[in-house]
Amino acid sequence: MPRKIRDLVRDLEDAGFKERRGKGSHRNFRHPLLAKVVTIAGRDGEDAKRYLEQAVRLAINEVNQWRRATDT
Repeated sequence: MPRKIRDLVRDLEDAGFKERRGKGSHRNFRHPLLAKVVTIAGRDGEDAKRYLEQAVRLAINEVNQWRRATDT
């Protein structure tokens, strides 16, 4: 069962991403440690597409790698 858009947004915010303005149903999230932006398309109650789930997972993993690298 696919996750909801609201779950992906919550995961990004918990990882430290901040929402920037988007256009229409698109929302852009940026983290201070990363140069790239994660774009989430859709409304909160909609099912998330597989590629959105993967993009969020990869972005959060990348932030965690940066954190581990700077902690040592």
